[in-house]
Amino acid sequence: MADFDAVRDLRALSGVSISRCKSALEQSGGDKDKALEILRKEGIEIAAKKSTRATNAGVVDAYLHGDRRLGAIIEVKCETDFVARTDEFRAFVHDLAMQAAAAAPESIADMLTQPFLKDPKKTVGDYVKEIIAKFGENVEVIGFSRLEL
Repeated sequence: MADFDAVRDLRALSGVSISRCKSALEQSGGDKDKALEILRKEGIEIAAKKSTRATNAGVVDAYLHGDRRLGAIIEVKCETDFVARTDEFRAFVHDLAMQAAAAAPESIADMLTQPFLKDPKKTVGDYVKEIIAKFGENVEVIGFSRLEL
């Protein structure tokens, strides 16, 4: 059985439920790195299963660089208004707007393959899959526009 502190630490790192963290730690024999890998793989599987579900809610957000000469606006949809209203989902959408402004992707597909600015060890697509696994809802990047003077 996984100890409470390890479960709490893994939850803080991954953002997934306590029960999933406990299960991953038990499967990994208490190894936190292996447990994170298990959760990552589970997240990919969850995202694949949810990819056909309709997205009827979402958020539009914008990012403006400090000098106001560069910016982006983005639309990201999810399944429910409950998720769309959370601070965490809105922060996720803002991160994607910043990604669109800073990395100048040519398309949504291009953006999803780019290294994520806040954590270059993963792609933007990996970040989206993590959010899908965390919220248990399908999430889609619908479109973005980037402007620069």
